[in-house]
Amino acid sequence: MERILFGDNQFFAVNHISDEKSRAQSIRFKDDSAILQTLDISRDNGVQTFMCTTHDRIANICDAIRANPEKYKGYKIFPCMPYAHKYANAVTELGIAGTLKQYVPGNFIGSMFKGGVAFLSKDYLSIMELLIDAEMKMFKGIDTPVIFLQNVITDLLLGLGMKDILIAFHTYVAKKYQAEAGFITMNMPMLLDVLENGGVKNPIICSSINKVGFRMSGGKELYEKTLRTRQFRAIAMQVLAGGAISPKEALEYVCNLPNVESILFGASSRANIQETVRLINQFDQSRADMILN
Repeated sequence: MERILFGDNQFFAVNHISDEKSRAQSIRFKDDSAILQTLDISRDNGVQTFMCTTHDRIANICDAIRANPEKYKGYKIFPCMPYAHKYANAVTELGIAGTLKQYVPGNFIGSMFKGGVAFLSKDYLSIMELLIDAEMKMFKGIDTPVIFLQNVITDLLLGLGMKDILIAFHTYVAKKYQAEAGFITMNMPMLLDVLENGGVKNPIICSSINKVGFRMSGGKELYEKTLRTRQFRAIAMQVLAGGAISPKEALEYVCNLPNVESILFGASSRANIQETVRLINQFDQSRADMILN
């Protein structure tokens, strides 16, 4: 994985600081061309990986990338699934049966309705695989070396003790897509225990990592100890703690932590993208110089 990953929250009106900024971003990125322009700015600053949800509009972005293979040569996308709002909206508009018919192949749906709950209980792993396939259709022909399970599902499965589904997700994306599984979570230490106990070695875990412990279940000290003493590939997200920390202070803290392989950030302006990349490179270089000396 690259050191710096570019996220998509700003494109779909997700802002942890204010509703006003969310509304402004929604207006700014109402056209796909605005999203592509911002991705190109991040590429111009050396960021070659886009980590994004499976929002319906991402399909249009994938179409544009496929249509320009030379321009986007070497560009990677890390899909994060499922996009929960998509399914929630579909249930509201189509009902549960209609949503299943839209996202899951017909023969399987017919069998499910005949078998009822017993069929669901027996083949929930097959349903998971079909839903992964449905979500991955938009990325056909695009380099997707890591496929993530969103924290809304990861943490639900953790809480319910359904560890087998997490392991099955890891196994399936490797077998079907020749990709590595990544997991987004708000409880990195617990998830790491579960994955290791399930036989997953050196897993990829994306979690909130920041100086004030924002959305870090178990606390900052436990996260720091886990990073120091355990083997896994950490991706730091929400490094600004929802705007509670200045970019310079936030990035200096994260860049000096051990075992943080990548840093995920989102930004909507050229200036913020340039500044974030500059600060990460600056603090990484300072740490490397300190180690050498």
